[in-house]
Amino acid sequence: MFRFAQRPLVILIACGALAGTAQAAGDPATGKAKFETCSGCHAIPGLTNAYPSYHVPRLGGQHPDYTAAAIKAYQSGERSHPTMRANAGPLTEQDARDIAAYVAGFKTSSELNPIRGNPAAGKAKSTTCAACHGLDGNGSIPLYPRLAGQHEDYLLRSLHDYKSGARRNVVMKGIVAPLSEQDMSDLAAYFASQPKGLVVVGKD
Repeated sequence: MFRFAQRPLVILIACGALAGTAQAAGDPATGKAKFETCSGCHAIPGLTNAYPSYHVPRLGGQHPDYTAAAIKAYQSGERSHPTMRANAGPLTEQDARDIAAYVAGFKTSSELNPIRGNPAAGKAKSTTCAACHGLDGNGSIPLYPRLAGQHEDYLLRSLHDYKSGARRNVVMKGIVAPLSEQDMSDLAAYFASQPKGLVVVGKD
């Protein structure tokens, strides 16, 4: 049974404590040129990771602070993905901010994803997530990702990684610990189905 939603105040406090201050803004024009190295995966609609198989995440419209922090997490090993580790490794902090500023500039989309799971069940379980990510996955805290419109299988993979420790994050580890496989599937379906969502970075 899903019980973690009974502690939203604790999670809200944790989110506020970890949000910190916003990072310095990057330069989107410079970031566009630097993004070329990323475009081989993140600018191709429908592209999937080879193994395990899940869609490469949509970055267009993501909070820039979060994207820059994610790049740093791949550099440090906090997130484990060989290709991302190799591509993120040479980037400076300014590079990361510039790339993040560029992808943040893409307009969100009202086009809905095809969904396999149960969004209605996920909505009922999403109370805890709302403190950091917003009721519909379009939260306003800069260091936490927008989830609306993200690929369902990518969201599910991320939850698995937080649960297993492949992604090291104290708050997320605690949140996913009590979740069943069905809970995670439902939550991924709900956030993936939300409008005004993330998009694949395209040629502008």
